[in-house]
Amino acid sequence: MTLPPRPNIIFIVADDLGYTDLGCYGGRDAAFGPVSPVLDGLAANGLKLTQGYSNSPVCSPTRFALMTARYQYRLRGAAEEPINSKSRGSTTLGLPPEHPTLPSLLRAAGYRTALMGKWHLGYPPAFGPLRSGYEEFFGPMSGGVDYFTHCSSNGTHDLYLGEEEKQQDGYLTDLITDHALDYVQRMAPGAQAGTPFFLSLHYTAPHWPWETRDDEALAQEVKTNLFHLHGGNIETYRRMIHHMDEGIGRIMALLEKQGLARDTLVVFTSDNGGERFSDNWPLVGGKMDLTEGGIRVPWIAHWPALIAPGGVSAQTCMTMDWSATMLDAAGAAAHADYPLDGRSLMPLLRDASLHDEPPLFWRMNHRGQRAMRQGVWKYLRVDGNDYLFNLADDERERANRAPVEPDRLRAMRAAWEAWNVSMPAIPDDATVSLGYSIKDMPQR
Repeated sequence: MTLPPRPNIIFIVADDLGYTDLGCYGGRDAAFGPVSPVLDGLAANGLKLTQGYSNSPVCSPTRFALMTARYQYRLRGAAEEPINSKSRGSTTLGLPPEHPTLPSLLRAAGYRTALMGKWHLGYPPAFGPLRSGYEEFFGPMSGGVDYFTHCSSNGTHDLYLGEEEKQQDGYLTDLITDHALDYVQRMAPGAQAGTPFFLSLHYTAPHWPWETRDDEALAQEVKTNLFHLHGGNIETYRRMIHHMDEGIGRIMALLEKQGLARDTLVVFTSDNGGERFSDNWPLVGGKMDLTEGGIRVPWIAHWPALIAPGGVSAQTCMTMDWSATMLDAAGAAAHADYPLDGRSLMPLLRDASLHDEPPLFWRMNHRGQRAMRQGVWKYLRVDGNDYLFNLADDERERANRAPVEPDRLRAMRAAWEAWNVSMPAIPDDATVSLGYSIKDMPQR
């Protein structure tokens, strides 16, 4: 197949979205109707992956991997689970500006670059989107913000245009969409003339607090505790996803209007597994867990010039693989001093029937978790207990095969330990920040 021209690239990342929250992954309709008709359409007209993973079950570590196409464990800031607002002013807890990134490498290859949405990789003046390859930025610097006041969990206003605070009324999901639309509109002439763009579109939806467009009154109620432990419900959560889906629909419509849709690679995923109101069935666990519900996430790719419609793949992959794929699609090379851990999935985009079984590895300071997946097999440790699961038979991770297949367990554990030695150790001062505990709600 002849390769199409270098694509425009839009990398859409939802926040805390569960594996089966979308209709195309088996999610149920809400009371108001289908939750994700636009994303369902992108999947039907592109490629849907059923065995794709995030690099971490919590937000900022995954974003380190997304930005570098490398295992996040290589960088000190990614040892925080996650980076929290107390790190403001730190010169160590963030993405080092000197480290090559997906946007910086694309920019060097002739792309225009922007981030509209969540950053969560350290605070200025030491860190920031404009210091790591993005030419433009609109959004919050921290992890979670109120959708109306745009204040972070410590009550600090956290909405920026570039590195200047931006006071702007409106529901954050819609504001992110509006700024993305403006960016695409401005980049369209250049893209039509051969200067492609890379847009990171990183929504905060459906992350807490649980607010739809109609819930501005809740902003005062939750301003001292954005975890919103006393509120929220499934319908509100689904409406928040729908608001994001509507925004993506507006962007796809603009691409069509500008004649850019055919030559634009759109990739959609979540930074980690679902939270309190997410639907992960049949998976167990969620955010902060290395069980499947914490790391298996939706992956949708749409690029009409290359990807045939209706593709479904069981290829295993991680966030960093998609970053490597975008570099490959753009013809951008990795920096010689920072070789990629991610691998390009361009062959899969051309032929959805391709399949191989690379080993995938994870670790978490929280609960001493570790995991490895290769083929259908998964090795998992939680709280000092080792497990072995055949995910082809038992996606729910309920039938522990370790007692009856000790040799396989031993081999996978040894492989994980060999990989772990190749990574920096978790620093003693690395922190785990939990927003709630079993005192607030029963365990999953």
